[in-house]
Parts: sequence; C-alpha cells; structure tokens
Amino acid sequence: MIVDCAVYRHGHRTEGPDDLSDALAEARAAGGFVWIGLHEPSEREFDLVTQEFGLHRLAVEDALKAHQRPKLEVYDDSLFMVLKPVVYEPEGDTVSAGEVMVFVGEGFVVTVRHGEGSPLAAVRRRLEHEPEMLDKGPTAVLYAIADAIVDHYLEVATELQTDLDELEAEVFQPELGGSRNTASRIYTFKRQVLEFRRATGPLALPLIKLAGTGPMGTEVPFVHDKARPFFRDVSDHLTRVNESVEALDRLISDILSAHLAQTGVRQNDDMRKISAWAAMAAVPTLIAGIYGMNFQHMPELRWAWGYPGVLALMASLEVLLYRLFKRRGWL
Repeated sequence: MIVDCAVYRHGHRTEGPDDLSDALAEARAAGGFVWIGLHEPSEREFDLVTQEFGLHRLAVEDALKAHQRPKLEVYDDSLFMVLKPVVYEPEGDTVSAGEVMVFVGEGFVVTVRHGEGSPLAAVRRRLEHEPEMLDKGPTAVLYAIADAIVDHYLEVATELQTDLDELEAEVFQPELGGSRNTASRIYTFKRQVLEFRRATGPLALPLIKLAGTGPMGTEVPFVHDKARPFFRDVSDHLTRVNESVEALDRLISDILSAHLAQTGVRQNDDMRKISAWAAMAAVPTLIAGIYGMNFQHMPELRWAWGYPGVLALMASLEVLLYRLFKRRGWL
C-alpha cells in the first residue's frame, strides 16, 4: 500500500494533485520531485505507479518479490537500488534484515519497503527539516536512505561486538557462567554474523559506483555530481562496517576452535582420571581375585596375619598409585 506521497518544491513539502501523473508533471514543471513510499505493495497496487513513472518491468519484478541482494541497476528512465536494513533484537540476540528498494528518475523517487527494519519514515522527517538538502532533488533522498541504513549498521556491529565479548568470556572463563550450550550459542552467533554480512558486503560496489570512485570513474545517471562526495562518505562508513564484520567472523571462528580444543582437553583430563581410578581399583580386585580361587594349596592361607597382611598390602599399593597419579597430574 502507499504509505506516503508528497510533492517537494525548493526543499519544502507541498500538497499536490491526487493523480500521480498530474503530480509528476507539476513537480517537474516547478523543478521539484514526487516522493512515493510503499510498504509491501501487491502487484495490482504497484501497477499504477509502474505505468505513471515508466519503471522497468525487471526492476518492478524485483521490488515486488523482494529477497534481493543489495545492488544498483541503471535503466533508461530510472535508477534502481536495493538496500537491506538490519534490526538487532537484544532479547534474542538476533539480527534480522528487511529490504528497501529505491527508484530514482527525473522528478520522482519511489521507495518500496519490505519488513519492519526500515528507517524511511525517520529519513523523510529529517529531510523535511533540512530543506537545503531536500532541494538537491531525488539524489538527496537516495543519499539520506543509504546514509541512515549504513549508520545503523555501525550500531548493530557494536551490539554484536558486545555479544562476542560475552561469548569469549564464557569460553575462556567457564566458571563465570559457562554452560553446556556454549557451542550452540557460538554457532547461532556465527549465523547472525552471516546474516549481517549478506546485507553489508554486496552493498560496497553500488556505493562505489554512486561515489564515482570505481574503475574508469564511471558516472551513474540521475545522480547529481555534487552528491558524489556524500556517497563517498557513506562508502567509507560501509568499509568500516565490513571490516568489523570480517573481524567478528574471524574471531567467532577462533572462539569456536578454542572451545572445541578446550572441550577435547577436558575430555582427555576426564579420561585420564577415569583411567587412574580404574587402575587403582584393579589392584585390590586382582589380589582379591587371586585369593578367591578355590585351590587347596595357596601361600599364607593358614597364616594368622594373612588377612590383615593382604589388606595392608592393598592399602599400601593404593597409596602408592594415588601419589604416583597425583604427581603426574592425572588426579
């Protein structure tokens, strides 16, 4: 459905005609633009927008189906960009991603939102309080959306770093709260980092293109030349985010390896303890088994001190074995 529709002239919001075609013509005549915001539109709802603004059918198909990677595509009459805002949920320590599709053309901006993780309403309010920025046209809207999404990436990266520090403490100081579910938590965290990377990694190339810093300095149509430094700033922020994501991924892999190594060491320690106690139990069992055999002629059977002597021998051997295993760290 259409969440918001407005005509902007000289950086200020004005009430335009209800008809989209008339609103677009009026905005172009006044040197302004139309900004239409949609939330999970159906194909029927999007048909009117498609016809009025001449959007390419392939881009429209992507906008309706969602589940796209971040990308930038240039068509004859418009520019199509996909971004994936992310939301961090502290209750479950999970990261979920939405999708924002932006169509930019001459005199119009169409934004399509999927999911709840979207800052579009806040971006629109902020831009409406900055008429000088909004006066730059559709390029300003595209920049503001990308800037808001990437800035939120930095916040999510900070939250994930905090979670990683807690996991690290749990692994290397298990007495402070370690549990049997540590491996499961590490794996779940790695899945969250992967989800985060799917949103941030592919976005690097589109921002490089918008900033005009790619190979051969290729210029993207429908993007104002003076906006390129701003996109370079967003690209720099995204580079920091991607570096943080790479560091998180490497660290969580190292922590998982350390946890598995510690688990193996603990299991070896347990096996050594079990082996030591089994050896100590085998000695008296062996002696008792020998004297339990029903032979008539066996040494010390008629000796008055035979029974206490055998018990003393067992106890002495047990003490000797205990001290030996204790010295070697098996107990």
